[in-house]
Amino acid sequence: MKRIWLTILLATVQMTVSAQDESSGSSAVLLDRVVAIVNDEVITQVELDEEMELAERQLNQQKTPLPPRSTLQRQLLERMILSRILQQEARQTGVRVSDQQLNMALDRMAAENKMERDQFQAAMEAEGVDYARFRERIRGEIEIARLREREVENRVNISEAEIDSYLRNAENRMPDKDEEYSVAHILVLVPEGANAEEIRAKREVAENALRQLSEGMDFAQVAASVSDAPDALEGGTLGWRPPSRLPELFLEAVSGMRIGEVSDVLRSANGFHVVKLVDKRGSETKIIVQQTHARHILIRLNEIVSESDALQRLVELKQRMELGGEDFSDLARQHSDDASAAKGGDLGWLSPGDTVPDFERAMNALQPGEVSDPVRSPFGLHLIKVVERRDEDLSQERQRVMAREAIRMRKADSAYQDWIRQQRDRAYVEYRLDES
Repeated sequence: MKRIWLTILLATVQMTVSAQDESSGSSAVLLDRVVAIVNDEVITQVELDEEMELAERQLNQQKTPLPPRSTLQRQLLERMILSRILQQEARQTGVRVSDQQLNMALDRMAAENKMERDQFQAAMEAEGVDYARFRERIRGEIEIARLREREVENRVNISEAEIDSYLRNAENRMPDKDEEYSVAHILVLVPEGANAEEIRAKREVAENALRQLSEGMDFAQVAASVSDAPDALEGGTLGWRPPSRLPELFLEAVSGMRIGEVSDVLRSANGFHVVKLVDKRGSETKIIVQQTHARHILIRLNEIVSESDALQRLVELKQRMELGGEDFSDLARQHSDDASAAKGGDLGWLSPGDTVPDFERAMNALQPGEVSDPVRSPFGLHLIKVVERRDEDLSQERQRVMAREAIRMRKADSAYQDWIRQQRDRAYVEYRLDES
């Protein structure tokens, strides 16, 4: 049945029309065509062309030399295939992003650019971006982020022994300072269960990339052409990371490198890597973090309470605060489904990493005294109020919390790459890019 549906869809997508009247004798012009089939969906040439325009604009803004068009096209198609696979998995497993949640995300993006949402939309359309497609792209990215959080990040376990080991290693490495590394990388994925010939071919791709770098080609350009990592179009950059946030394989490589140097081809369970040490710096071990004193009201979702029900309840509660002057703490005691309800929703002082990412991002965007719009997290929907903020020197207990978060992020990064590879290997993918 699925194959019949695909046949009908392909016949619909790959339509032709006459460029002129039949009397002119001109040949038909292809309106669109399928360039890939991903499970039971298709990716069309028009979609790929739009991705090409966005990628070329991004690379030009970054002043990154453009790779050959055919190379970039294949790289983007593979990226689109992976994104489509993950979005399909998100939908099939119940991950949904409502229009209101999407609008909240777009509002945050607009605010980061010091604009209102309508100004942000106008600015993007002025650059030739189809805003409707952009909205759906952001929706898909949020779905994938939630899928990652649920399937990978929430399943990472860290033992007290791992924390002890991390803290000992940090102390032994450098008692007065702790270095941070700015790293870029190229990843050539090896499919799970690949045979010797497939592995050899993938190694050759990585070695060829290394050869291009040794001949002076720009690292970002090679990454955009070759890397299978999600950050390929950003030049493969991982940004500034402490040693705890780098995979052990990368840390071992960059520890002995000078700034600007590139590693040999490295082998991991995921594939082959080439790593560049962009920069490094030292920071004092005394760490000052900004802490936030926050309260929240949580409405949990279940068979009785739907997301729309929870959303309506929280909107009404916020209106009661803003229009009726009711106290956040009193409403939290009456309506919150969290254990903090008895304390008026008080969460105490929170440091970075103490809460799930969606909650923390929304909280960080608030000024003291502000109350958020409804925020979704794996626990349900929240209203968040920031009471005050302070800078705090980390205590020994806090250092353990930060160590736990650093280990969690490192393990989650590695687990996510493994999980992505498994999803990609299980999917049905048919390439049609080279078909005329």
